[in-house]
Amino acid sequence: MRLGYTVPQYGAFADPEFIRQASTDLEAMGYDSLWAGDRILLPLTPSDPYPGGDGTVPPAFGTFFDPLTALTLAAVGTREIRLGTSTLNALWQPPVLLARTLTSLDLLSHGRLDVGIGLGWLRDEYAATGVPWRGRGDRLEETLDVMEAVWTGEVVEHKGALWTVPPSHIDLKPCQRPRPPILLAGYTPPALERVGRRADGWLSAAMPMAYLTSLWGLALEAASRAGGDPSALRMVVRVNPEITDSPAPADQVPHRGTVRQVADYLLTLAEAGAHEAFVDLQTATSSREQFLDVAHALVTMLHAG
Repeated sequence: MRLGYTVPQYGAFADPEFIRQASTDLEAMGYDSLWAGDRILLPLTPSDPYPGGDGTVPPAFGTFFDPLTALTLAAVGTREIRLGTSTLNALWQPPVLLARTLTSLDLLSHGRLDVGIGLGWLRDEYAATGVPWRGRGDRLEETLDVMEAVWTGEVVEHKGALWTVPPSHIDLKPCQRPRPPILLAGYTPPALERVGRRADGWLSAAMPMAYLTSLWGLALEAASRAGGDPSALRMVVRVNPEITDSPAPADQVPHRGTVRQVADYLLTLAEAGAHEAFVDLQTATSSREQFLDVAHALVTMLHAG
């Protein structure tokens, strides 16, 4: 299983120089990938509870560095580590412009980009960007259609319910051909069906293994129905732990636990079939030292087996 870590990006970590330097350090430690998330605001009275913990939106989300700019900084400071979004809320931007930005980042990084896309959970963000909350699934489908056309078409053309692209030359193409890998997030049957039908992989979050594998099975079945190769799909799992000095009760792991407990959970993920997992400490600490110290301890433990 490949091991990733988040690009420092929000809360106390939203500092351009630290983003660049930490990315360099994480690559030197032996990490396989770096990941950036996507938030735009912290409402005083959120429209929806945060899908984790007690539902309180993490205060650190009030300071959030743009994900694709963060990955650009990471790309400049690294040579081989892969760069991914988990997740990019693609519906907040016109897809033809988003495709251009992602193409540029893939070229800048010499083909190291994984495009992870989600629909988000906070209606306030949709209101702030002027995008309807209803119809998100259909909007995502057409967004993918437009980006595929931009990335792969010799002559780009699209006519849909939301966007029209007249026959055009858009000759800036990604380094990865035919396009960067697309990973989709989601936990509902329609979301897992879309993963199997349209994506190269699934972006998940830490959860009980039985539930994780049952959802993964839905994506694999959808890939088979669509005539794809289920074995080619990737499962990538985000883990947001609170690191403790003393061992946490088993039912709290991996949301709370020692570095050893989190490492053991990651090993269990590998046994369950996950292809990649990455760790995000930014909601649980504001210490840059702990951010990097835990990263070093984790990769050392996992490389030791």
